[in-house]
Amino acid sequence: MSGHSKWANIKHKKERTDAKRGKIFTKIGREIAVAVKEGGSDPELNAKLKDVVAKAKANNMPNDTILRSIKKAAGELGNINYESVVYEGYGPGGVAVIVEGLTDNRNRTAGEVRHSFDKNGGSLGATGCVAWMFERKGVIVIEKNDNIDEDELMLAALDAGALDVQDDEVALEITTDAASFSEVYDSLEKSGYAFAMAEVQLVPSNTVDVTEETEESVQKMLDMLEDNDDVQNVYHNAVMDE
Repeated sequence: MSGHSKWANIKHKKERTDAKRGKIFTKIGREIAVAVKEGGSDPELNAKLKDVVAKAKANNMPNDTILRSIKKAAGELGNINYESVVYEGYGPGGVAVIVEGLTDNRNRTAGEVRHSFDKNGGSLGATGCVAWMFERKGVIVIEKNDNIDEDELMLAALDAGALDVQDDEVALEITTDAASFSEVYDSLEKSGYAFAMAEVQLVPSNTVDVTEETEESVQKMLDMLEDNDDVQNVYHNAVMDE
């Protein structure tokens, strides 16, 4: 999942991933594999794995698929050679972009990411050129419905340790510290809430309003990056009409 934390952009990305469910499951499976290799197969003892499992559930990945992915990763640790890579740059209109990937071929991935920027009027930059504009936080989105008492949900989220709860007309967006994400997620899950999105991501400290003239180019660049098999997450600070 990607973008700044407004529901319109999240919803657009969610609709795209819904249409490409198999590909998203493959990418999440890769994140599970790396998390298991780094910290073991028990989510209660491996905070990174626990966060990835929450992300998998929010993307409607079946529990048995999640468990199979964990067991597969635990049994094939010697065969996992993914390397974490991060790229930073600017899209059209000065949009700040951070790309996180897992790859078995750094040169291939770097070339493909650079091509995605260049082809759409963006430019790949040096490490740190835009990272200062983002902060890693937990983001949980719960869509409104007639069965949800919004005031009750807000209180439950804040009592569980959330930093903020924003009402975005059709959804409630809950922000947490990265370290307290799992605690807030677990508390709300136990209360029976269903999540449209739940993951730790990079949230921009400021946003850029994209003009009508550059919006198509920005979206094409983001789509091209997200469609890359080596790319796990694309974060940006663009505000676009949906």
